[in-house]
Amino acid sequence: EQDLCDLVCELFRQLIDAEVGAGVKAVEGLLTEGLSAVFNDQEISVRSEVGVHRGKVSVDLITQQVQEDGTVTEGSTNDAFGGAVTTVQSILLRLTVVMRRGLRPLLLLDEALPAFDSNYVDAMGKFLRLLCERLGANILLVTHNTALVEAAHKAYRIRRTATGARFDLVS
Repeated sequence: EQDLCDLVCELFRQLIDAEVGAGVKAVEGLLTEGLSAVFNDQEISVRSEVGVHRGKVSVDLITQQVQEDGTVTEGSTNDAFGGAVTTVQSILLRLTVVMRRGLRPLLLLDEALPAFDSNYVDAMGKFLRLLCERLGANILLVTHNTALVEAAHKAYRIRRTATGARFDLVS
């Protein structure tokens, strides 16, 4: 009986490891795709290190950038890269959680892209639009950035009125 229980436990461990591995690879791919789409003049990717610590699965996401001379910079996004790379990954991870949990595919972002160099704002707007179309998601993005407004499927300008606010369709 003990041998059978041990075999069942090992089977479950292998199934869980396979599920975690597949999920991690999917997140790795999405983050790399997002970084490549937004920072299209750079070679930035994400790889994962999956391990077991204290009996629990642990996943570290490592961001890598290959320089023109072949030098590779890698590390935790918060430690080794700027705010724009962190922002892209953060948005994609939040959207991944929403979608994997089966929640309403809605992401609320309030001035979420302040760290972006103006050269990448247009690409980020286009990538967000592509994600929405591909995933059937909606993003409510509050911004003053016209490049993001232009990339939106629908954009509204909010105007203060004597009795409250009015939403005017921009695009």
